Amino acid sequence: MSQQQSATKPSLQGVRIRTRKGAVKAHAKHEPTVFRDQVYKHLETVPQGDYDAVANKLIQAGSTLEFLKYADALFDILFVGGLLQPGGGYLDAEGPTSPFSLFQIKASAEIDEIKKFVEVLNKLIRRYKYLQKPLEDNSLPTLLQYVNKREPEQRDRFAATIGLLLAQGLASPTCLQSLTKDHLVKNDLSVNVLTIILRVYVAEASMDHVAAALKKGGIKDLLIFFPPNRRSDSVLDAHFRGAGLPQVADWWTRKQNAVIKEEIAKAIKDSLEREDQPSDVVAAVHAVVEERPLPEAELVASLWQGLMAQVDWSARPDQIEGLALREVSRFAPIIEPFCPGPKTEVALINTVQSYCYEDTRIMKAFPQILKVLYNKDCVSDQAIIYWHQKGSKPQGRQHFLKATEGLVKFLQEQDDSEEE
Repeated sequence: MSQQQSATKPSLQGVRIRTRKGAVKAHAKHEPTVFRDQVYKHLETVPQGDYDAVANKLIQAGSTLEFLKYADALFDILFVGGLLQPGGGYLDAEGPTSPFSLFQIKASAEIDEIKKFVEVLNKLIRRYKYLQKPLEDNSLPTLLQYVNKREPEQRDRFAATIGLLLAQGLASPTCLQSLTKDHLVKNDLSVNVLTIILRVYVAEASMDHVAAALKKGGIKDLLIFFPPNRRSDSVLDAHFRGAGLPQVADWWTRKQNAVIKEEIAKAIKDSLEREDQPSDVVAAVHAVVEERPLPEAELVASLWQGLMAQVDWSARPDQIEGLALREVSRFAPIIEPFCPGPKTEVALINTVQSYCYEDTRIMKAFPQILKVLYNKDCVSDQAIIYWHQKGSKPQGRQHFLKATEGLVKFLQEQDDSEEE
């Protein structure tokens, strides 16, 4: 009996038989096309131009089709009207196209139609939130990478769609990094696509919102979208102003100026720590702005901030004003070469006004600081009088105007006596 039991063959009941890997791959290869055909069937009954019906059909289809598994295929269908193969070409170029896609939108009233298309995506992603990540991480970067394969009209339409997606928070500017590929950067293709994206984005949101989103998305340098031989601030400025986007050009200028101001502050700090002569500090600042110029008003403001940042303000409260006057006298030879005319001089006075307003410890010393700057030829009497009459900043205006009445009256009387 025991010999019979030992001879019994093991049963396969309940054991999973694994499919051969080759068979799995062969079957999986055709699955996206099956998915595509099923999506087509859902969409083919929708009347042309009925975007609400499209959204409802897609939401309904998501209950039976594996949207997560075939997210890339789904967005290929919705954007370009069919499945794409590696390289950006259609998988079945001769086969039927989707009954509904972005590329089927008619040119008339285009932006309004694109907004309706984006609303379909918005409804779909609100219902199936798991679709947003594949859209951001895979579909949009891939479609942008092969945007050169599309017709100019299709390319512009796709760029406008991305601008709306960014404005509505359905995608991140991170996808724009695909436009920095070498084959797209040449011939201005990347920058032209980027320009359309930004034009639509800025029309829907403030430039501050756009700038914050670009920074968060890792888009720090717009010059990398230009061909290598045209990567200069002047070319970028002229391009966006010519494209009707002065806000983008202004933002870029402010961004670049902020970098220059940091370099100026560092040059001042390093020179003063080495105990350089005033002429050496001036030379160090000139070396920074020689290659990357800064408007005179912003330069003198940056210079003042950089110098004041090196002052140790830890003195007793009753000694702060005296300390401020000593330091301004010490720094005056550095400031004077950067005040070539009345406009810059008024900018310097306003910088000092704002600085004293923000640091109340030296607020009372403002008239004396102004007098030191006057005596050291950093500002002229005409600049002080103009500032007092109509050039001052709003911050603490009444206080500073009243505090400097005596100095201004003295300068006016001095001018009158010289004329006589």
